[in-house]
Amino acid sequence: MAHENKVLRSIETPDGGRCVDVFVRPDATYGFEEFRRDVEDGRGWFATGHHGYRVFETEQSALAAALSGVAWLRTVVASD
Repeated sequence: MAHENKVLRSIETPDGGRCVDVFVRPDATYGFEEFRRDVEDGRGWFATGHHGYRVFETEQSALAAALSGVAWLRTVVASD
């Protein structure tokens, strides 16, 4: 059986170079990961934050941890 996380929220920088995904795992726990991509590199997104292993009981707690741990994210969310 494949284990696939479901992204609940993806928040990107205005330039599209970074994003944070908040996701739910098949076991109903939550997490988040930070990614980046380079326009000149067609391979897509690369995990850079190494947060994906962290486990949270709710989507809200995962988002709160992301806001606390990813400096640029606070600015992007504040401008929504």
